Amino acid sequence: MKNYHTHTKRCRHAIGEDEEYVLSAIENGFDEIGFSDHAPMLFPQGCGYYSGFRMFPEDAQGYVNSINLLKNKYKGKIRILLGFELEYYPALFEKELKFLKSFDIDYLILGQHYINNEYDYQGHYNAIPTDDENVLKQYVSQCLEGLKTNEFTYLAHPDILNFTGDEETYKKEMRRLCAGAKELDIPLEFNFLGFEDKRTYPRDDFWKIARETGNKVIMGLDAHTPKFFAMKETIDRMKEHLKSLGITPIERPQIKKP
Repeated sequence: MKNYHTHTKRCRHAIGEDEEYVLSAIENGFDEIGFSDHAPMLFPQGCGYYSGFRMFPEDAQGYVNSINLLKNKYKGKIRILLGFELEYYPALFEKELKFLKSFDIDYLILGQHYINNEYDYQGHYNAIPTDDENVLKQYVSQCLEGLKTNEFTYLAHPDILNFTGDEETYKKEMRRLCAGAKELDIPLEFNFLGFEDKRTYPRDDFWKIARETGNKVIMGLDAHTPKFFAMKETIDRMKEHLKSLGITPIERPQIKKP
């Protein structure tokens, strides 16, 4: 088994030591995992904003050192990849990408938790319910713009936007998202954290569109605790749910080095 969506306590809402995630993965039959903690963002100086749900820029080197150490320590037992989960904020992306690439990372996944730019108070946190069609359209457009940079291995929780408005508008926009991801040959993640925690995602109406579109689908634990690797019954239940939707997930994406 494999998982490429793994966090660390540096994001300030996960628990456990880095090595505990690795040991739990090995114990539960995983042969490859990727750490993809929330990327530190280089927000503009003087903007007065400091995110509390991701590692800080000064945490990045320690994160990289730790994962690289574990790569070597457990070589032959499990393959470990080093990555980040990153939002696509157009105004920050070029500088941010240069910063993250300086650590010689293996991959990035796109996790668009906000639209527009998080730091300038024009953004919308996508877990908050909204019936605003402009927010929906911006979410889809921003995800697709990010995917088109060709820097991301896959799109995490693509159905995270908690849209409560017109159903047909939702389906139309999500068809646009799914079609764009398929054209780019970028997988979509069916998110275990959302499934296990009974969040507003994964949404069956979204995944029916993904099935009809023929998207590649990958399961991501979105592990915020080492225990996630041991939750075999829930993982099996999620696999059965995907099967009921007519979806056979891929095991491993094409890893794109930024």
